[in-house]
Amino acid sequence: MNTFSTAATISNTQVKNKVLSDTMKLLSYTLVFGGLASWFSVVSGAGFGSAMVSSIAAIAVIWFVLPKTQNSNMGILTAFGIAGLLGFSIGPMLTHYLSMPNGADMVIQALTGTGVAFFAISFYAQNTKKDFSFLNGMIFFAMIAVIVLSLLNFFFLESSAFGLLMSFAIVLIMGAFMLSQMSAIINGGETNYISATVGLYLALHNMFTSLLHLIGAFSNDD
Repeated sequence: MNTFSTAATISNTQVKNKVLSDTMKLLSYTLVFGGLASWFSVVSGAGFGSAMVSSIAAIAVIWFVLPKTQNSNMGILTAFGIAGLLGFSIGPMLTHYLSMPNGADMVIQALTGTGVAFFAISFYAQNTKKDFSFLNGMIFFAMIAVIVLSLLNFFFLESSAFGLLMSFAIVLIMGAFMLSQMSAIINGGETNYISATVGLYLALHNMFTSLLHLIGAFSNDD
């Protein structure tokens, strides 16, 4: 019994490590691809209309295509497609901030902050090995609240301060989501590296854009 139990434990650990390794590899590749798509969007002078279409297309692919392809090799192409669409969608925003004084510095600061947050969260999740799945419900309802409040602010309140508060909330929520996702990968709750990659990419994407909004706003106040 002990031999079988030990063999099962070793096999389970190997599966978890493979999911984590494959997720990190695919995530790194999609981040590079998304970055190239952002660069292309900037240099081609993409407008906010095309960025909106790209965002909607990415959401459609996540909802309707990813669930059907994530268990096959086509899922890898789907992950790259999502990264490309999301990367292209932030081109106009990057163009806006890069046109500001010290705009490049602001973008670098947002990238650095996002990267540091991800590595810190990953390090914590791997070392504690705690199960943070209990955060999922709170994350879901928090995101619904942020979406509703953001729409309310966009159409009625039009408050820049409230917008900054929503950006700060998104940074926190995405950090919690990354912690939950990394915990699921490490503890075996997430066994599909493609869906895990897309989830982490979305979190990094949203954290970066929100951090850039915050940094840009506070830089303008100086």
